[in-house]
Amino acid sequence: MPQSKKQRFMEGGSDAVIRSGGSSVTEHLDDLSADVIEHILGCLGPVDIMRARCCKKWREAAKKTIVPIINFHVNSVEKYSAMAAMATALPNLQILMLTRPGSENKYNDGEDPYTWVRDEDSSDEEGGDDSYDIEIISNFRKLRGLSLYCTGLNGRYPALFNNFQLLQQLTINSCGDLKVNLEILGGLSSLKELCCCHDNELAGNINSLRVLKDKLEKVVIRCCESVEGRLMDLADFPRLRELNLCFTAVTGDVRDVGDHGFPNLEQLHCPSGVVGGMGHEFQHVSDVPSVIDAYQRLKERKTSLFTEEGNMYYWSLSNESPDWYEGSDDMRFPRPPFMIKFVKAGSRFGWRWCWCDRRTGDYSCEVNWLDSEPGKESSDYENYISGIQGIESAINFYKGHQQLPTEEEYRRLCLEYNVEES
Repeated sequence: MPQSKKQRFMEGGSDAVIRSGGSSVTEHLDDLSADVIEHILGCLGPVDIMRARCCKKWREAAKKTIVPIINFHVNSVEKYSAMAAMATALPNLQILMLTRPGSENKYNDGEDPYTWVRDEDSSDEEGGDDSYDIEIISNFRKLRGLSLYCTGLNGRYPALFNNFQLLQQLTINSCGDLKVNLEILGGLSSLKELCCCHDNELAGNINSLRVLKDKLEKVVIRCCESVEGRLMDLADFPRLRELNLCFTAVTGDVRDVGDHGFPNLEQLHCPSGVVGGMGHEFQHVSDVPSVIDAYQRLKERKTSLFTEEGNMYYWSLSNESPDWYEGSDDMRFPRPPFMIKFVKAGSRFGWRWCWCDRRTGDYSCEVNWLDSEPGKESSDYENYISGIQGIESAINFYKGHQQLPTEEEYRRLCLEYNVEES
C-alpha cells in the first residue's frame, strides 16, 4: 500500500515535502488542507514546527497548531531569539522553561527593582548590560507549564502571571529578586501545581490560594520565609495530594488536622512554626505524645510525613521550656537528649529522644516504636534486623530510658558513669 502524504512527511522530516518525487513545493502544499497541516505539525516539537514553516499556508497553520507537551528551555541568547520568533509564529506553545539567557546577559528589570551599586573597579561590561524582554512570553496564552529557574529577574512582572488562564503548573526556583505575591498567583484560575523554592521575595498569605481550592493538587512553598498563614487554611482542599511548607512563616498544629482535614493528602511537610513541623521546638515535654498520636493517625491514612531522608526530620525541646535544664560541664558526659528524631528499621517506624554531636557522637534513649516488630517469616525481617543494629548502637548512656530523663535522673546517670569509670 502506498504511503500517505502524512507518513511521507513524518518519515522524511520537514524537508520531505520539498524532496518527494521531484515535484515542486507548491504542488505538494496545495494538496493539503489547513486542518491536515495543523494535524501534521501537531506531531512535531516546537523547533521542528518552526523549520516546517516553508510557505505562507504552513506559517498560518503553525499559528493555529497546538504544540505538543514538549519542554522548550530558554538558557541562551540563541534560545531567547527562537522564543521571540515563536511568540508570534507559534503562540500555542504549551511548556516553557526559562533560565538566565547566558551568563553575561539578563532579562529586563521589572517594576520596583533592586538597584545594585557597581564596584568602581569593575569594567562597564562586567555583569552584562544586554537585557532581553521577558514579557514577550505573555503571547503564549495557552501555556500549560511555566518554569522560572535562576532567571536573574529583578522586581515585579505583573504580565508574567496575568495572561495564563490555562496554566496548570508553575515553578519558581531560586529567583531571589523576583517580587511575587501569592495573591497574584491566585489569579491563575486553572493552576493545579505550584512549586516555589528559595525565593526570598515571594510573600503573602497562603489563604490567598483559597480561590484555587477546587483546582490545586500540589503546593510546594519551601525556603520562602516571607510566606505566612495558617496550616488549616488549606485543610478543605479536596484535590490536594502534596503540601510542603518547610522553612516558611506558616503556623498551626498538626493535631488540628483530625480525621477529615486534607482528605486526599499523600505527603505533608510542615515548617517549624507548626506544632509537629520540621525543626519544631516544644515548650513542654508533655505535648510530644499527643503530636506523635496525630502523626500516627496521618500515617494510618497513608499520608507520608517525611522525605526519603527521614533522619533529617527532627524536633527539639526549646531552651525556654520549663522542662529544659543545663547539661554537665564534664566533657565525658553527653548533653541531655533534647532532640527528637525518627528512625526506621525495614518498614518499622519509631522515634526517640537523643543528642547528636559531631564531637562526642550520638547518644540516644530507647526507641518508641509505632509499629509492631515484623515476624521472622516476614520478607521485611532481614531489612529490619539490619536496620535495628545501627539504631541500637547509639543506645548507650541513656539505655533503659524511653522518655527524656528528668534533671535528677540525668545527674544520677552522670554520677553512676563516673563511679563505673573509677
